[in-house]
Amino acid sequence: MTVHLQKLSVGSESIQTLADWQNQVVRRRQQKGLSAHHIHVTRMFPKRREEILDGGSIYWVIKGNILCRNPIVGLEETTKNGHRACAILMDPELIPVLPKPRRAFQGWRYLQDGDQPADLTGLETGGDLPAAFRAKLIDLGAW
Repeated sequence: MTVHLQKLSVGSESIQTLADWQNQVVRRRQQKGLSAHHIHVTRMFPKRREEILDGGSIYWVIKGNILCRNPIVGLEETTKNGHRACAILMDPELIPVLPKPRRAFQGWRYLQDGDQPADLTGLETGGDLPAAFRAKLIDLGAW
């Protein structure tokens, strides 16, 4: 059974600012001869590795709402500041999702398959609507 991760995107103002940051990470990795995946290094290694690698994604919380996701393509052991860590390798494509409110939390949390917000495609993305406005419309049942 697939399981996903959810993570706060600290410092991101929008999906676009997250995408800009991820593109910088990918460019730096490619300049070093590494794969063109976005990478996030976290102190803890997920205990549910196999379930995450079975089609899981990392869902990004921006300004109090889950707004997008990156499909996870690998989990690798690495070191950070001399300590064991986990490198989460992701497909660099950010996929917008139906906004879903989330309170602030530290680290990452599991998100069960079926509890994740649906992907947004085509006209339902709302074009240039601010994410908070789109989320409010969804909360009111007007979306």
